[in-house]
Amino acid sequence: QVQLVESGGGLVQPGGSLRLSCAGSGGTLDDYGTGWFRQAPGKEREGVSCIRSYDGSTYYADSVKGRFTISRDNAKNTVYLEMNSLKVEHTAVYYCATGGGSCSDGYGMDYWGKGILVTVSS
Repeated sequence: QVQLVESGGGLVQPGGSLRLSCAGSGGTLDDYGTGWFRQAPGKEREGVSCIRSYDGSTYYADSVKGRFTISRDNAKNTVYLEMNSLKVEHTAVYYCATGGGSCSDGYGMDYWGKGILVTVSS
């Protein structure tokens, strides 16, 4: 089975940057795709960004376009999320998931990481 481990979260000031990493072990990341999702306090889980395994095409939520960039390193079996120009509203637990599910909300994804907290605060 595939194990996913997120890293790179923490506390950052508004306008700052973080890079999240999702490292897969026990198997390659899914042939369909891998994505980042987040859940803010009191809110539903939402899709942030996905990258399709077959051709590397990407999806971004409207709220993060121009701020976040998803990428992958197949040799390291790792997917990254570069987060720039962070805002307080981006504070959430960020999850990595892989599979054939929806990039909008994660429905149908096969494997999930435990999540990592990103806090944007002055």
